[in-house]
Amino acid sequence: MPTTASTNAVRRVIRDMRADTGREWTVDEMAAAAMFSKFHFTRLFRDVTGLSPGRFLSALRLQEAKRLLRTTGFGVADISAQVGYSSVGTFSTRFKECVGLSPREFRAAGGFVPFTDGGTASFSPARHSTVRSSVRHVDSRHPAAKNSVLHGRVLLPAPDATEAFGPCRVGLFPTPTHQGLPVRQVVLDRPGPFSIAEVPVGTWYVLADSLPGAERRTSVADDDAPAYVGSYGPVTTGGIALLPADVALRPFGELDPPVLTALPDPHTYGRGGHGAHAAVRVALPWAN
Repeated sequence: MPTTASTNAVRRVIRDMRADTGREWTVDEMAAAAMFSKFHFTRLFRDVTGLSPGRFLSALRLQEAKRLLRTTGFGVADISAQVGYSSVGTFSTRFKECVGLSPREFRAAGGFVPFTDGGTASFSPARHSTVRSSVRHVDSRHPAAKNSVLHGRVLLPAPDATEAFGPCRVGLFPTPTHQGLPVRQVVLDRPGPFSIAEVPVGTWYVLADSLPGAERRTSVADDDAPAYVGSYGPVTTGGIALLPADVALRPFGELDPPVLTALPDPHTYGRGGHGAHAAVRVALPWAN
């Protein structure tokens, strides 16, 4: 169990990495800064953050790249170099894998994943909005993909905190980190009950993130991190109905890995009134 002192040491290293993402950090340097052996530091870092030091650094670099794409006019090659990549091709591939859009697509969309094919029409089990993709679709012909439904609730940290919360996204991810596009997701206008239909065969983590309240919805892209995050799982498809998944939100912290998955456009939220949400089916090759 990490102690307060060791957790604070990891926190200091993360602050140093965040302050200079373009530096060629090594695990040896990180461990020396934390005053631990390389082996102990690597294990401690994973225990505290859920990621290895290298993967956390990669996430910080892509988070900074997202910020630069949104707020500057630098070219993709320049941004790639600024955040520590020697190959633009490697940077672009990694960016799309983790964010869900290529760097140019991300910039053109203003930092958001736009809804298409029906936008934010109210959700019903028989009708879903679809994000078009060039890769293969999840095989919805499989009985589990057609019949498995995940119900649950996104829970507030405090019962009286409703007004502080804005739109909330709930997605199914193959790992416990917000990277890449979820295989299924729903978007709520605020935390509450949700239902995800046609859950593909496999084992998934239910991850949620919530944006700030209504007064800040139009400027959420100025913040690279959501206000709150939560997780549940893993969940394994095993029949027509899955066990309820209650996802408790908590404040996003300094030790949390960056949420790299591009946010849905906030202007599309809640068009159907309180509780309205859209379901998005995303095509991913590994979900077949």
